[in-house]
Amino acid sequence: MTEIIDAPSTENQKPARWGRPAKGAAPAVAQPGAGSGRRRDRQQVVIGGAPRADLLPGEVHVHRRQRANVRRAWAGVVIVALAVGLAAAGASVTKSAADSQLAAAQNETVSLLQQQRQFTDVRSTERATGLLEAAQQVGGSTEIDWSPVLGSVQAKLPAGVRISGVTVDSASATEAYAQSVDPLQGQRVATLTIDAKTSTLPSVPEWLDSVATVTGYVDATANSVTRDDASGEYTVNLTIHLDEKTFDGRFAADSAKKG
Repeated sequence: MTEIIDAPSTENQKPARWGRPAKGAAPAVAQPGAGSGRRRDRQQVVIGGAPRADLLPGEVHVHRRQRANVRRAWAGVVIVALAVGLAAAGASVTKSAADSQLAAAQNETVSLLQQQRQFTDVRSTERATGLLEAAQQVGGSTEIDWSPVLGSVQAKLPAGVRISGVTVDSASATEAYAQSVDPLQGQRVATLTIDAKTSTLPSVPEWLDSVATVTGYVDATANSVTRDDASGEYTVNLTIHLDEKTFDGRFAADSAKKG
C-alpha cells in the first residue's frame, strides 16, 4: 500500500528555542493564511512506492535527444532519396516510351521512302505533266477564239450585211500589245478589222453603235466606205478594238476543273 504524506519544509526554518518568551514580549498571534503557507511549503513524500533514482548525468539526456534528432533527419533524407528515385524511374520509363515511338516513326518513314522509290517514274511524269500544264496556261493566256467573236459581230450588223474580209491582230504571251498613241482610244489586247458588204447605202453610225455590244468591245472606227460600180455594192472597212475579256481562258478553266 502506497501513501502520500506532506513533510514539513526545512527551508527558512530556525531551530526552536526552549523556554519562555522574553518578558514584555507580545505573545505570538497566528496570522491568517499562515497555515496554508506552511502547507504549500511542505513536500510530498511517497511511502510504499517503488524506489527510483536518476543517476545519469544531464549530458546523457542531451546526447539522447541529439541522437533522436539525427535519426529523424536521416529518415527525411531517406524519404527524399526514395522520392528522387521514383521520379528518376518514372522519367526513365517515359524516355523509353518516347524512344520506342521515335524508332517506330523512323521505321515508318524509311518504309514510305522505299515505297516512293518504286514510283519515281510516275512522280517524274507528274512533274513533267504539271510543267506542261503551266506552260499551256501561260501560252494560252492570250488565246482568243475568233470564231464566236466574228459570229457575234456578224449578228450585230444589220440584216443583208455580210463579212467579206477579216484581219486580226492580238497580244502574245511574251510581248505586250502595242497601244495607240491617240489618247481617245482605250487600252486593247486585240484588233479586228473587217470588210462588210451591203447592197444598200450603209448607215455607218448605226453599224458602230450595233457592234458596241460585242464581248470585250473597246472602241470601233469606220476606216472607209467604197462602192463597186459593177455590182453596185458598198464595202465598209471597220476596225474594232477588244480588251482582255475576249480571251477564252480555256486552259485555265481546264486546270480549275482538274483541281
